[in-house]
Amino acid sequence: MRLSRQYVEAGYRCVVDIDLEKFFDTVNHDMLMARVARQVKDKKLLLLIRRYLASDIMHEGVVQAHTEGTPQGSPLSPLLSNILLDDLDKELERRGHRFCRYADDCNVYVKSAKAGERVMASLTSFLEKKLRLKVNGKKSAVAAPWVRKFLGYSMTRQAIPRLKVAPESVHRLKGQIKEILRKGRGRAISRVINDLTPVLRGWMEYFRLASVKATFELIDEWIRRKLRCVLWRQWKTARTRAKRLMERGIEQVRAYTSAFNGHGPWWNAGAQHMNRALPVKWFTQQGLISLLAEQRRFIRLS
Repeated sequence: MRLSRQYVEAGYRCVVDIDLEKFFDTVNHDMLMARVARQVKDKKLLLLIRRYLASDIMHEGVVQAHTEGTPQGSPLSPLLSNILLDDLDKELERRGHRFCRYADDCNVYVKSAKAGERVMASLTSFLEKKLRLKVNGKKSAVAAPWVRKFLGYSMTRQAIPRLKVAPESVHRLKGQIKEILRKGRGRAISRVINDLTPVLRGWMEYFRLASVKATFELIDEWIRRKLRCVLWRQWKTARTRAKRLMERGIEQVRAYTSAFNGHGPWWNAGAQHMNRALPVKWFTQQGLISLLAEQRRFIRLS
C-alpha cells in the first residue's frame, strides 16, 4: 500500500483496477501445471499437485469432478496463483508499468484516463488469451485511486495522498460487530466486549498503515452507541432504566424523564443522558479498546 501511495504521489493519478472473475474457481489446470513445471522438476511432486488440483469436491451432498480452479482455504492455492500470475508481473515489468499485485488483485498506475483505457484493453487481451483468465468487466475499472480500493485500503485526494480505510471495509467490520452484538443481547456487557476485542484488534492490526483518523473516530463512536443500545434493551422497563441511570449519576427527575421519553433504543443510545451515564471512560474500564488510540499507538511505533 505504501508503494501505491508513492506512485500516486509521483504523478500517476489514474489506476487500472483489474478484477479477475472467480479466479480461484476458474484457473485452468493445464496452464497452471505448465508454469509449475518450469520451477519444479520432481515428477512425483508434480503428480501430487495435479492430483490435489483434480481431487473431487462435494457440493450439496453430491461428489463432483474438479476440472478447473484451485481448492479455496488451502495455503497452497495462493502460492499456485502467484506462480501462474508471475507471467502477468513479467509482462507488466516488460512494458515498464508501475503496478501492485497481491494474489489476484492487481492495480496498474498510469498518468491519464486515456492511457488507462489502453492498458486495460491490452491487459484484458493478455490475461484472456495467454493465461485463459477472465477479467470481470463489471468490477474492473479505470478511475482515480481515491475512488477505488486495493486490499481494503483507499487514499485521499490530496497532492500528497494519505492512506485510509475504504468504505467497503468499514461496512464489513460493522456487519461483524452487529452479529456479535446480536448474539450478546442477553449477556453481560463485559463478555460482549471480550468477544469484540479480538475482532477489533485484528482489524486494526491490518489497517495500521491508514493515517486518516476520522474513520477510526467514527467507528469508535458507533460501537459505543451500539453497546449503549444493548444496555438500554437489557434494562427493559422504564423503571429499571431510570434506576440504572440514577446509579450512574443522573439526577432523579432527569432519569425518570429520560426513561419514560417514549423513544426507541437507538435514539436513547445517542442521547445525552446515556452519554453521561456511560461515558468513554466507563467503556475503557470495561476493556473496550479504542481504534483511534490504537492508530495513534501504531503511528508512534512507526
